[in-house]
Amino acid sequence: MPTLAVPTTVPVNSSIARMKESATLAVTARAAALKAQGVDVVGFGVGEPDFDTPASIKAAAIRALESGRTKYEPTPGAADARKAIANKLQVENGIPVQWQQVSITCGAKYAVAMALHMLIEPGRGDEVILPTPAWVSYRPLIELAGGRCIEVAGSFENGFRVTAEQVAAVITPRTVGILLNSPSNPCGIAYPVEELRAIADVVADHPQVCVLSDEIYEKLVYPEVTPGLSHWSPGSDPRLSDRTITVNGMSKAYAMTGWRLGYIATPANGGGWMKEFIKLQGQQTNNVSSFAMPAIVEALTNGAADVERMREAFARRAILVHQRLVTMPRLSSVASNGAFYSFPDISACMGLTTPRGRLIDGAQAFAEALLDEHAVAVVPGEDFGECARRNIRISFACGEPQIEKGLSRLGEFVTSLR
Repeated sequence: MPTLAVPTTVPVNSSIARMKESATLAVTARAAALKAQGVDVVGFGVGEPDFDTPASIKAAAIRALESGRTKYEPTPGAADARKAIANKLQVENGIPVQWQQVSITCGAKYAVAMALHMLIEPGRGDEVILPTPAWVSYRPLIELAGGRCIEVAGSFENGFRVTAEQVAAVITPRTVGILLNSPSNPCGIAYPVEELRAIADVVADHPQVCVLSDEIYEKLVYPEVTPGLSHWSPGSDPRLSDRTITVNGMSKAYAMTGWRLGYIATPANGGGWMKEFIKLQGQQTNNVSSFAMPAIVEALTNGAADVERMREAFARRAILVHQRLVTMPRLSSVASNGAFYSFPDISACMGLTTPRGRLIDGAQAFAEALLDEHAVAVVPGEDFGECARRNIRISFACGEPQIEKGLSRLGEFVTSLR
């Protein structure tokens, strides 16, 4: 009998092999390793609230566990939790979605990833417009789904926001979607309602273009920074409601990152789009933890006071961070008015050298030297888009003493460059 060839290595899908590791997770892992060695690291890397999950939310899950709610649930989640989400989207966001058009997912990232797989037909040349700077995972997820990512760069002078005119200029017959994220990661910027409406006006004229709106930071907006600022959901626009897919979750506003609870909602195709999504979800993950369902209901029903308490704290931190950054030489900063990030420009540091002889030739080198020489972890801007190669992301999802300590070290670092 012929001898079968035995592969010398286990094959890896080329799309995955080309994919970069998440820059945020890489920085977090490096900082954790240094902390384990006893280094006093100030972590500005991870986008995770330092608050504990509110007690009433935890209690709801504990009661569910103790009552034996540990079995399978329907793939998209229990009806009561989906109804609570649909009610929230109807009342707070003005999105005309029914509870059957909602699915609860293993984090908002999974919802974004699978929505892109639903929208993009591999091999067809489908394009997805991505305003940048943008979260590090968006481009890889677009490309992994078989699409082409079309970056549209927001300028520093315009607060990292793209304009409707920029969006209009890149729409082609191959455009299947635009991925919006306001308030944004990494910039900490929320779009004014009128600017989002202007983008909606453009998309409304192109019926083949869907909107994928990632609203995970929607409750973290700061009129204390930008008076009158509020959140607006594209899915509430009657012209776009049936081709807008809204993604959100419990992670950021409710300090529930480790719970891995996201959700996705759309009335598209009369509910048919969501039926197909649930079919895909059922083949991949099925339902999230069953005992988490009452926690979702509790958070959305009774969690407003806790959310506001945390929002006010983040607003104070946003003001503090910007006040400190604008006094530092060689850094330029846009005031954050949403989420919990600042995204300073470090262009004036390029070409300089650290006291230990490290040449600052990019944001990656800056971040590595800052961590090695001053024990402060930030995320370099390279993976947030081509326009972000001279920026670093600072997460202020930590207490004010940590913020003060870390920014003092950052100031010492940039001053020491020669």
